Amino acid sequence: MNKGLAGCLIVAGIVLLVLAAAGMFAAGLYNRLVAQDEMINGAWAQVQNVLQRRADLIPNLVETVKGYAAHEKEIFESVAEARGRLAGAASPREAAAANAGLTAALGRLLAIAENYPNLKANENFIRLQDELAGTENRVATERMRYNDVVRLFNTSIRRYPAALFARLFGFREREYFEAGPEAQQVPRVKF
Repeated sequence: MNKGLAGCLIVAGIVLLVLAAAGMFAAGLYNRLVAQDEMINGAWAQVQNVLQRRADLIPNLVETVKGYAAHEKEIFESVAEARGRLAGAASPREAAAANAGLTAALGRLLAIAENYPNLKANENFIRLQDELAGTENRVATERMRYNDVVRLFNTSIRRYPAALFARLFGFREREYFEAGPEAQQVPRVKF
């Protein structure tokens, strides 16, 4: 065999090995980003799940309070409106804004309950209030988990060398579930 031909074959073999290694690296990177993207989708689905649980509890709480405070119509309407906005939210930003509005409306609703001693002692009201408090904790936990996986993913696609491939593969930064500016203000309760 000719020395020149043998050298060319060795160089070609090395080039093929380097290309194969680069291909395996890119495939591994792609699979890791897909897994993280799916973790975000799963975490967001869980956030929606607990928000739906919260929204499902609210009509029961409203009906219980309504029986004692029939003249507080405006509060009931604001709770129903806020609940509808939360159900129609399509993104984390919209859900965060709707969630803040619902939290404010619920705060007013629970403040009304303070004016009705018989309601505060009602077993159904106490049970619903406890369920709502537990659900609020679940919402906070799932929001935290969602934001954790978004942070992991966003960090991954911004780090070298993944940043070189992430856009090529179609991965973009994901949105955090952040409280809106209205969440920084204490809800005002008016009677």
